[in-house]
Amino acid sequence: MIRVTNSINLDESEIEEHFIRSSGPGGQNVNKVATAVQLRFDVQRSPNLPEAVRERLKRLAGRRLTSEGVLVIDARRFRTRERNRRDALERLVALVRRAAVAPTPRKATRPTAASRRRRLEAKQRRGALKRSRRRVTTDEG
Repeated sequence: MIRVTNSINLDESEIEEHFIRSSGPGGQNVNKVATAVQLRFDVQRSPNLPEAVRERLKRLAGRRLTSEGVLVIDARRFRTRERNRRDALERLVALVRRAAVAPTPRKATRPTAASRRRRLEAKQRRGALKRSRRRVTTDEG
């Protein structure tokens, strides 16, 4: 079990890893060794995620989420397979952790009387400045 928060643990059997060839540095090894990791986690069918966390995770995942509800994380930052595996797993845990934090609801507030007065005075000053820039017309005929 992978501990994400006190209440959320992910089962390792839910995570699927595929190793693919990575681009970038690696010398002669780059064309022979599959060091990049493609981690797949089925958000839609995971029994360990509460519904609210699942919905926030889908929103946070963005383009990394497939139409079937599978989160795909590509890790190819490092040259070794093990470090890329660890990186992908850390990124998954960080994403689920962010989704586990419920956003605080916004409390509606009203502007104070003084702030309203200041805003209206600023609008008056700005309007007066713009009026003073207008073209002067004379009524001589």
